[in-house]
Amino acid sequence: MAFAVNKVSFKKEKKVYKLGKGSNAKLKGVDKRMVEIVKEAIKISKQDFSVICGLRTKKEQEELVARAASQIMKSKHLDGLAVDLMAYLPGNGDRWELQLYFAIADAMKEASKTTGHPIRWGAAWNVTLTDWDSSAEEAMNNYIDLRRSQKRRPFIDAPHFELLK
Repeated sequence: MAFAVNKVSFKKEKKVYKLGKGSNAKLKGVDKRMVEIVKEAIKISKQDFSVICGLRTKKEQEELVARAASQIMKSKHLDGLAVDLMAYLPGNGDRWELQLYFAIADAMKEASKTTGHPIRWGAAWNVTLTDWDSSAEEAMNNYIDLRRSQKRRPFIDAPHFELLK
């Protein structure tokens, strides 16, 4: 006996993310070019994210340096030229796993190309991410290889993105 099987096709729709109230509030005081990049990136990203830091005061930066959460006092956050983005997974909340940040960095790279505003990523300090021809993951690996060849330890700050003037 033969059974008829109906073929059902599922169209996988890309989820379009948007920034929440908290993220938009954290963009207050951030350079309009970076705001434009972040707002474009969230629309095209394969990974949901939020803005966890934008403009910082000198006091906030001093506290971060004192806690070793930042390495320098001349942070671009002080001038509104940098943002930190946090990966988010539904049901799991904010996440730190590095592989999630590759998708965010790839979206930021594409958004920076679209807007014409070059950026650097905190996991690939040696390149202008906007001009990098391969994936963000490859940019990070290139940076790590460079630092190792210099007998220096790489500093990976995957949530961090900054404008290049």
